[in-house]
Amino acid sequence: MSHYQHPSAIVDEGAQIGEGSRIWHFVHVCAGARIGKAVSLGQNVFVGNTVAIGDNCKVQNNVSIYDDVTLEEGVFCGPSMVFTNVYNPRALVERKHEYRPTLVKKGASLGANCTVVCGVVIGEFAFVGAGAVVNKDVAPYALMVGVPARQVGWMSEFGTRLRLPLTGNGRAICPDTNEHYILENGCLRKDTAI
Repeated sequence: MSHYQHPSAIVDEGAQIGEGSRIWHFVHVCAGARIGKAVSLGQNVFVGNTVAIGDNCKVQNNVSIYDDVTLEEGVFCGPSMVFTNVYNPRALVERKHEYRPTLVKKGASLGANCTVVCGVVIGEFAFVGAGAVVNKDVAPYALMVGVPARQVGWMSEFGTRLRLPLTGNGRAICPDTNEHYILENGCLRKDTAI
């Protein structure tokens, strides 16, 4: 076995799990799940059938990743954060054909107890604060807080808040890595020319 699986974990036959991944206590991974390399699934995590988890993701305790959720490489899911896959659920109405896909892009962080309402895209290296409720797309590098979540700043790839306006133009340097960032017309990107 190229990954570690705690004896209490259930991994259904057919699930794909990458080398070096760790599956801890009371995890359930459904048969259709695709999990990359060096992924950590904390205690009591559930992974649905049509879920894809990229390499080097960290999913903390008590997170359920339901069908039609995709996590790209290096996504962090904080303890007890929540994904949904139906926008208007009812116990008495079957809505499995109405799943709305959710995409969390490379390097994004989802804080403890936040909620991600289905059908959104969370941009690269975005940072969703603890307890926030995301109900619309999130820009790359955006710092989101509150209910509903609103953007209050920008974050570096290292996870440090950058001193930049929310809109307009500007430049910033991450104090931890000395990497340069450019804000143009309200969109942030890393300056790879330096």
